[in-house]
Amino acid sequence: MCSLPGSRKPLRRVAVTGGTHGNEMCGVYLARYWLQNPGELQRPSFSAMPVLANPAATAACRRYIDRDLNRTFTLTFLGSTATPDDPYEVKRAQELNQLLGPKGTCQAFDFILDLHNTTANTGACLISEVSQNPFNLHLCHYLQLQNPGLPCRLFQFEPPGSESYSMDSVAKNGICLELGPQPQGVLRAELFSQMRAMVASILDFIELFNQGLEFPAFEMEVYKNLGRVDFPRTTDGHLTGTVHSKLQDHDFEPLRPGEPIFKLFSGEDVLYEGDSVVYPVFVNEAAYYEKHVAFLKSEKIRISVPALPGLTPSSTQTP
Repeated sequence: MCSLPGSRKPLRRVAVTGGTHGNEMCGVYLARYWLQNPGELQRPSFSAMPVLANPAATAACRRYIDRDLNRTFTLTFLGSTATPDDPYEVKRAQELNQLLGPKGTCQAFDFILDLHNTTANTGACLISEVSQNPFNLHLCHYLQLQNPGLPCRLFQFEPPGSESYSMDSVAKNGICLELGPQPQGVLRAELFSQMRAMVASILDFIELFNQGLEFPAFEMEVYKNLGRVDFPRTTDGHLTGTVHSKLQDHDFEPLRPGEPIFKLFSGEDVLYEGDSVVYPVFVNEAAYYEKHVAFLKSEKIRISVPALPGLTPSSTQTP
């Protein structure tokens, strides 16, 4: 019997993936290190598998070679018949699906932790594509308790349409860890150490979960994606302005109607015209220029998270 998201069965098959984007260097170098030193990912009830997700893009220090790998894990791509002309990332997604999936089956890994960096000032941020996923909510809460002086926010992102397309969606459950700001192609020591410590805490949480620990109910704030805002552009797509200095670096902070969001090259301010307060995320992210995203809007909501009951003694036994 397979364990599905939200079920209370131990997680035995866990993967930690880095380099899904080849120029996000914390995940790249952590994955490389763990491939040579896998003992750091060992826990009594499981051993996490390190994976360098996009080796070609990593070697080139580019986000991707042909297309964004983190947008390629749909059943359409994964189930397509291979041809010599397939984009590199389609081939790699199919390889990863065979290694960690197949997606949507009982043979898939129980959990994937996918590591990313952003040029935006997000700090530590977990991205969960499964709305109100109890396990991921408890995981985020655990990280918040372990690091009270270091905010760790949960951003809920439901992809357009009905199917998840990200790396972590190959597993039965998964989450993305974003850490910023860090320039593309650059490795910052403090963020490298912070990501390494957060991965250790996440694996510790999974170990406690596998041991059958009961996690009590709590309340927490989450940020739910509301949509994207593009830069001001000409009719042929060129920028006519950039993110306003009063918005730059203010990820997860309130943006009120009438406050400036862009500074036009002509010198004029563009004001936010919404009718309610929103919380911008991934403000001026370098990789999103090509996706026509200056920032994502989110709403901050407070939710009640039910307790995660303990496992039965029989289910905690190692197979």
